[in-house]
Amino acid sequence: MKSPLLSLPGAVPAEGVDEGVAAHYGDLFREQRALADGTGFVDLSHRGVVTVTGEDRLSWLHLLLTQHVSDLPTGQATEALILSANGHIEHALYLVDDGTTVWAHVEPGSQEALIAYLESMKFFYRVEVADRTADTALVHLPAGSIAQAPASAVVRETPYGRDLFLPREELEAFAAAAGPAAGILAHEALRVEQHRPRLGFETDHRTIPHELGWIGTAVHLQKGCYRGQETVARVQNLGKPPRRLVFLHLDGSEVHLPPNGAEIRLADDGPDGRKIGFVTTSVRHHELGPVALALVKRNVPLDARLMAEETAAAQETVVEP
Repeated sequence: MKSPLLSLPGAVPAEGVDEGVAAHYGDLFREQRALADGTGFVDLSHRGVVTVTGEDRLSWLHLLLTQHVSDLPTGQATEALILSANGHIEHALYLVDDGTTVWAHVEPGSQEALIAYLESMKFFYRVEVADRTADTALVHLPAGSIAQAPASAVVRETPYGRDLFLPREELEAFAAAAGPAAGILAHEALRVEQHRPRLGFETDHRTIPHELGWIGTAVHLQKGCYRGQETVARVQNLGKPPRRLVFLHLDGSEVHLPPNGAEIRLADDGPDGRKIGFVTTSVRHHELGPVALALVKRNVPLDARLMAEETAAAQETVVEP
């Protein structure tokens, strides 16, 4: 979905998975500072929007998701995963129930595969699944924002701000009232600062929830009956995940950021040392400078000096080894 807000002054289109919205509007650090101060908004209208209606919606989703949602209170935000049979992460859903409908936003373009899976699991349950991406735009108001949500919006309130499921035809009017607009790069910089993983960035085909710190926030350990639950329980009770998420402070003298997927090695081993991890998201933060999230092997020492390709990096623990 190409956002009409790309016509705003200074808008520079994002690329890759975030194509369709603005990367920035001309001043990346100003946009970051505005969000950190609780002003402005982020256009996330390229994300997929999926709804589930019907009287069995919560009890049915409870059987499929990693999160406990059978008694989810109206208006309470939560997040959940769908795993493969081997416990690998396939989908991440950011949910709220408005009393009649569960609303979820998901990664751009992933809604079709998600809906296909949900449809295959309906059986006799009284539920209806719909792709609402074409008529619903997601926008984000940062924590501390005093902007008013339109009466037509479904609000998902989190510690990081409010996600608004907004009728797409109201997006331009909302932007005029809620500005200034901040681009997806500013949103991503704050996400990295907050150590929050993102599907397709911090994940690959073999990622399990324990590696990213999603246990507790997106995975409820006191419920079973979902695909991949055996792996979650086994790792939680009997072992450790093979990798762990870390936060990296990167050498600020380097002109270029190490790209997503850049190999990480121990600095003491030199450029020919063995790969011990990879960068998942790298950004320039308005206060911290160049920083990144990365996945490294669980047994990498906490005080080890690292190299992300040619860039020196110091790690902070996100997931305990």
